[in-house]
Amino acid sequence: MEQDSLPTEIILTHPRETLGEVYLDWMPQPGNYLDFAGKTYAVLERHHHYRYKIEGYRLHKVSIYVQSAKTPQERTQINGHWIVGDAKCRFNARSELLRCAVNPEGPCLGCRYFEECDL
Repeated sequence: MEQDSLPTEIILTHPRETLGEVYLDWMPQPGNYLDFAGKTYAVLERHHHYRYKIEGYRLHKVSIYVQSAKTPQERTQINGHWIVGDAKCRFNARSELLRCAVNPEGPCLGCRYFEECDL
């Protein structure tokens, strides 16, 4: 089995249920977004499952734990990874999953709490 064709089990975190299994040509990281069955999900965790064969342990499948989400319209790239919201704001969490503590739903544009800071 090739690395880029591993089965990926998609598990909804709350309520906990398996949504299905797909073959992805990319390795989902926490903070990525995934479209599945017409809905968008945020990837929260990724687990690898191995099987022992005569040659040793081999990656058998991947499980990702997701939650329903809207794809964020405001994103900023910092040091090669994307964060939600405007990184120039002092309150931005600099996270792939959480925008900020004072206005987590956004948007950053026009937010009354926006305070510019140095990156």
